Amino acid sequence: MDKKKLRIVYLGTPDFAVEPLKKLVEENYNIVGVVTNPDKPAGRGQKVQESAVKQYAKSKNLTILQPEKFKNESFLKQLSDLKADLQIIVAFKMLPEVVWSMPRLGTLNLHASLLPHYRGAAPINWAIINGEKSTGLTTFFLKHEIDTGNIVYREEIPINENDNAGLLHDRLMILGSELILKTVNSIIEGNYPQIKQSDFLHDGETIKLAPKIFKNDCEINWNKDIHSIYNHIRGLSPYPAAWTELTNHENQIVQLKIFETTKECVEHSMASGIIITDEKTFLKVTVNGGYIHILQLQQAGKNRLTITEFLRGFQNINKWQINNSKN
Repeated sequence: MDKKKLRIVYLGTPDFAVEPLKKLVEENYNIVGVVTNPDKPAGRGQKVQESAVKQYAKSKNLTILQPEKFKNESFLKQLSDLKADLQIIVAFKMLPEVVWSMPRLGTLNLHASLLPHYRGAAPINWAIINGEKSTGLTTFFLKHEIDTGNIVYREEIPINENDNAGLLHDRLMILGSELILKTVNSIIEGNYPQIKQSDFLHDGETIKLAPKIFKNDCEINWNKDIHSIYNHIRGLSPYPAAWTELTNHENQIVQLKIFETTKECVEHSMASGIIITDEKTFLKVTVNGGYIHILQLQQAGKNRLTITEFLRGFQNINKWQINNSKN
């Protein structure tokens, strides 16, 4: 099949979904429509903002659909009228069967993990939080159960010791565009695998999941071991960000988001969660197995700062202690 005859509808919203769409457009694929989230107010000024995918699609004069509800009859007719042979989903919402079953070749999804592991909404975050040494991307065809369809291709990459979720996201975003292109090229040639996800599991192996992350998941438990705490912080940086609270003798509470740390693995006899600082250049917290040095953080309602900047403006830090509610 000629690539220009393959009618593709692309579904996505955030930055992660822009690169694969851009790659398909640059390779002269026939993108007959783009489906993305409705515009919505965001930020302190609550100005209406367009999704990253919409902004790119507009720059290329692509047809854009922004349904409030996927089962809306008007939207379904608009989608059907595009006569897609293939739909491609990257970082988008769950779809009803009436949508994903519409194209004759099916609906292809790009997922940011090595399926069947880390099915769910936050695979990049959970892979780092859990201390994985590698992760990757998977293309697969949608079916009823989320993230369970037959796999076309997987691509593995290492997770470096100092990677955070933001850095890994950006590497996977670029790699994802290449994997989508490889997959669509294979579909055009009519020569592509469809491998059951169970074929990638060892006997007795338990599938690791990547559920949506909530605020409570982001609170730092300073009683855990040094490696778990370090992975937890970098796995949530820069978004949604790990957090902790400081309290003083006057029962005041200050909440801090922690973005960057280093770990110092040494033996000590101190309890976990104690602040050690010179009040000028460094702040570290005692944990099981050593110290977590805090390098970048943000106080609620203020700007993100280096630890030196923070200590310069936060007086008498030694009179505060960590409120470690996860005991």
